[in-house]
Amino acid sequence: MDERAFDMWGVPSDGPVTFEDLSACIHPADRDRVRSAFAATRALKGAYETDFRIMLGEEIRWISARGRGNDAGMIGRVMFGIFLDVTQRKQAEEAHELLAGEMSHRVKNLLAIASALARITSSSATTTAAEVIRDLTHRLAALGRAHDLIRRHPGQENKALLGDLLTVLLVPYEDTGAFHPRIRVSVPKMSLDETAATTLSLVVHELATNSLKYGSISVPTGTLDISCTTGADEVAIVWTERGGPPVVAPSQPLGFGSKMVVRSMSHQLGGSVAFDWSAEGVIVTLRMKRDRFTA
Repeated sequence: MDERAFDMWGVPSDGPVTFEDLSACIHPADRDRVRSAFAATRALKGAYETDFRIMLGEEIRWISARGRGNDAGMIGRVMFGIFLDVTQRKQAEEAHELLAGEMSHRVKNLLAIASALARITSSSATTTAAEVIRDLTHRLAALGRAHDLIRRHPGQENKALLGDLLTVLLVPYEDTGAFHPRIRVSVPKMSLDETAATTLSLVVHELATNSLKYGSISVPTGTLDISCTTGADEVAIVWTERGGPPVVAPSQPLGFGSKMVVRSMSHQLGGSVAFDWSAEGVIVTLRMKRDRFTA
């Protein structure tokens, strides 16, 4: 291997490298597949290509191995081929797949939200059908404004205050019910850059949608409190629901929306999300690295 290949694989360059040496670097989930593919090239005529992941400590890289099968071009016991670092291409493909799934999921959620907003509007209206229509129109318009926050606008700087962002996102879900206000936001004054604002908008939108479907916002007496604490290196947002239907931890694997929340928090904000399925109501703790969160 040349110098670039040694650096790509993260193996010492002061001696010979065997297939077993390289196999030890391959991601465990890909290792058997790669070994089988490599063995199959001995009987394969013509060019071959296989993509797989390797691990360098905690870093994961995508490698594309390309060569010719059936021992073509072998001199003595030396085979020739190339390794390409295709990490950026694979990350772009994963991002496109995530976006497609996210858009499908969001359309379904918007239909469910519109139906739920119509329900709580009609139950809270006390007079005419015209007022019901007016209130519902206002709610849907607020939902549209919140939805716009989730979209990136190329070239447009987006620095928002955390409190303002949360308020705009949650306005569509507020109604008088038995308490006013029943959605309470108490956070310190801090600004977010575009990436953090977009990511947090997605996460809050998903949590609010779930609450409207199954949690405290789904009933007139439910409440939602959002608080925030900051440290030198970390920002923690706590989402606390109370007064809603009884809560139980999900028995099925995470759905797309929940996976999106976990992925967004980890990949974009270097943080984590924790769910406490207490009987009184779910508590969600979002932890983020401060240097990725604030502008």
